[in-house]
Amino acid sequence: MAADKQTEAKVSLTDENKENLQDGIGLESILLILQIIKESQQQHGLRHGDYQRYRYLLLVLMEAERAWSYAMQLKQEANTEPRKRFHLLARLRKAAKHSEKLEKLCESPRVDAKTKLEAQAYTAYLSGMVEFELQEWERAMEAFNKCKTIYEKLASAFTEELAVLYRQRVDEISPNIRYCAYNIGDQNAINDLMQMRLTGGGGGMMAEKLESLITQARTKQAATMSEVEWRGRTVPVKIDKARIFLLGLADNESAIAQTANEETKEHLYETLLAECRDTIQAVREELKSEAKQRERGSEGDSGKVSNLQFLHSYLTYIKLCTLVKRNESMAHTLQAKLKEPEMDESKRGPRPQDLIRLYDIILQSLAELSTLQGLEDDHTFQKEVSLKTLVYKAYRCFFIAQSYVLVKKWSEALVLYERVLKYATEVQSKAKSLNNSLKDLPDVQELIAEVNAEKYSLQAAAILGEDNTDETAEVPSQQQVKDNRPLCDRLETFRLDPALVGKQPNLVQFPPDFQPIPCKPLFFDLALNHVAFPALDDKVEQKGKGGFAGYIKGMFGFGS
Repeated sequence: MAADKQTEAKVSLTDENKENLQDGIGLESILLILQIIKESQQQHGLRHGDYQRYRYLLLVLMEAERAWSYAMQLKQEANTEPRKRFHLLARLRKAAKHSEKLEKLCESPRVDAKTKLEAQAYTAYLSGMVEFELQEWERAMEAFNKCKTIYEKLASAFTEELAVLYRQRVDEISPNIRYCAYNIGDQNAINDLMQMRLTGGGGGMMAEKLESLITQARTKQAATMSEVEWRGRTVPVKIDKARIFLLGLADNESAIAQTANEETKEHLYETLLAECRDTIQAVREELKSEAKQRERGSEGDSGKVSNLQFLHSYLTYIKLCTLVKRNESMAHTLQAKLKEPEMDESKRGPRPQDLIRLYDIILQSLAELSTLQGLEDDHTFQKEVSLKTLVYKAYRCFFIAQSYVLVKKWSEALVLYERVLKYATEVQSKAKSLNNSLKDLPDVQELIAEVNAEKYSLQAAAILGEDNTDETAEVPSQQQVKDNRPLCDRLETFRLDPALVGKQPNLVQFPPDFQPIPCKPLFFDLALNHVAFPALDDKVEQKGKGGFAGYIKGMFGFGS
């Protein structure tokens, strides 16, 4: 086989490699031998002919890493198999011995100062891990502090690109240092640990210890808690698990609200939901015992919800509300990504269908809220749940409309947008009677503005003929009704009229129709009928005395 090709090394299950299998090697592994050895030779001495450096340093380092990685694998398995903890400690000690050997080899004058510091920090890190698992807090803290100091100095001596690796290691061991300080007696360290938990610190082997520490602190406070009040009813809390959970509820919700990192927020949500489910299970077991006692004694008011049942409803309410908030947070994240332009077309980005699924889960949780025992007659609670349902129905309908837009089904999308507006208007009218009901809900007014903008762009796309006319002709809707009126007479009504972009668009009526106009006014002398004229009898008589001769003289002008 040619030397420049990748080499596959298959490890079969034989007596010789059983020990390797126990150290974490699978039944079949792929090892790019030539590529690995060439890169290692160039990076560790052989470029300058330093075979001694390549022979010792890298080999010892890989031995230490091999033992450490096996120890971390055993740590994961030790959660279900506690006996593996002994093997875990043995592998960690072996890793620390290999690191000490590496540090001694680096004392050679052939090794530069940077490598010597790196070896010292690596040894201190593995030594601290061993002491941490042995719960030797002072020695573990001393080793971790030494490691942190060296890495901080190395970070300040290199470029920003290289310094990132050293700062990441400092961030990894900082929670371990604070945890050691807390166990030594520094009570203020718990606040630092909680803050590190919010920022996503304390991962790896520190995460479980931090959760255990928080649980221990809440257990000490649980003895002071005896009851809880919800929806105007005070309920005694006698179950220790429920006390611990309710004491930490406010801290968990505050931590989620303060966290900006989406991955950390999702982890906190999952932790809270897991604790809530365990607490509900504990209460459910107590409910079974209570039901058996009632059957034996047949005492108490069977029509009234018991305190234990009401506590179960309260815990279920917390779980369902947390589910709603978590899915809403995921929806906001997806919605922001949906508005971003796709940089890589080969990768599938978020789609409206993903958001529809999230809002389906939210609506299902709200439906379960309305059926909680003890709240059937709480009309205010039922109205609040109904209002929230309308809000999320509006958002779900909005993204269904957007999914139709993607496939260019304009008519269906327009109808759905109208339904979104209907839901939003109904929410605004009902919210007036419920104070602060929309405080924790998405902004409906913002949704209305977005829907109106989408409608205008959608109508423009439909007018430009981007729709499939065969499909839209089959869908009877208000927007597709035939209207023979010219465009100037129906500007306030939207219609899908392909003729508007054709050769003979019906824009105005030409020639225009004749319209009646008022004529020139006629004036009538209505006052004449009410005027009293003077008597003219005397003048009429004088003219009458001339007779015929006077008439003749008048005609020929003799009388003038």
